[in-house]
Amino acid sequence: MSHESRRVFVTGTGVISPLGNDTERFWEQLVAGRSGAGPITRFDVSQHDVKFACEVRDFSFEGVLDRKEAKRMDRFTQYAVVAAHQAIRSAGLDLERMNRERAGVLIGSGIGGMETFEEQHTNLLQKGPGRVSPFFIPMMIVDMAAGQISIQFGLKGPNFATVSACASGAHAIGEALRLIQAGDADVMLAGGSEATITPMAVAGFSNARALSTRNDDPIRASRPFDKERDGFVIGEGAAVLVLETEEHARARGARPLCELAGYGASGDAYHMTAPCVDGDGAARAMARALADAHLLPSDVQYVNAHGTSTPAGDPAEVTAIKRTLGDAARSTMVSSTKSMTGHLLGAAGALEAVVCALTLSRGIVPPTINLEHPDPQCDLDFVPIQARAKRVTAALSNSFGFGGHNVTLAFRATG
Repeated sequence: MSHESRRVFVTGTGVISPLGNDTERFWEQLVAGRSGAGPITRFDVSQHDVKFACEVRDFSFEGVLDRKEAKRMDRFTQYAVVAAHQAIRSAGLDLERMNRERAGVLIGSGIGGMETFEEQHTNLLQKGPGRVSPFFIPMMIVDMAAGQISIQFGLKGPNFATVSACASGAHAIGEALRLIQAGDADVMLAGGSEATITPMAVAGFSNARALSTRNDDPIRASRPFDKERDGFVIGEGAAVLVLETEEHARARGARPLCELAGYGASGDAYHMTAPCVDGDGAARAMARALADAHLLPSDVQYVNAHGTSTPAGDPAEVTAIKRTLGDAARSTMVSSTKSMTGHLLGAAGALEAVVCALTLSRGIVPPTINLEHPDPQCDLDFVPIQARAKRVTAALSNSFGFGGHNVTLAFRATG
């Protein structure tokens, strides 16, 4: 079956984020330009160089999971299950009337159950091997978010996880697109989840000099494309999208948010943590997504940038955008919503896919906040400080990860 014969629509979204724990609250805060950054409350940071993050606050699994179920899940799995529940409701899927053997789950995570790993390792060292939980392995492993979603909602189609650092969530959505196009499923729940605001993760990223150290001003710390940027702000959360064929969506009267029209992936083959300076890998992912979606550079009005606020990453992405879009780059709106959400690592690409879907369906482009002193190397239209009301008919979402993993997703309006 050809790709063209199975168009794939986004029909629902679920969000757990530093800006709110449902899609509407998240979107409201995003277009208002609010920052989700603040002091870390999950653990004692007195010995840490970095003392702030974009934490999920006021999270509740009530109404979705009982306490016994939740206790046997790492936080990253709890986030994913609740986001999936929201996405199903948002799409109006009637699970009882669906062929659930034709509905699958693909959830990416960069690290998985790191909090569980740290807690159980402490138990091992302090109390001995007999005190390690029998649920340690199934709580920790990265595929368990997808596994638990399938168990909770009875979805029996393709089921697995993607792991590609900060491109994990975007890879999950792109691979879900391919599964539907190949005829392996009619509906996929796809996205990403991460819960790595833990002592080890913060220390590791901090010692790698990847994190901002603006401890005295967390709200202004994530500043993509600004010449005073000094690293990213670690975040956490989950986002899940309902993807389904046009035929399946129309048969049940669903109202699509947009079409997931293309997917491009590439490898830098360059460095463990640094991106290609000339943006080669990122540019090839963007070009492949455009070709897959049958879009021209001039068709694209908006790019949701990977834009993490690191000194090396931002200019490399700008170079990649210019290489890919050519003259059209100057007239394309580019924003980094990580300026508000922080960097959700393996969940980032999924959350930013939700941003693109909402931008297309609602005609509002979210801003890049904290862009007060633009880096001369970063000279595109970054929608600084304030959201912009603008109809968008085609958008790209970039996600790049340690190891040189690059993903671009292409979205097209359906209305």
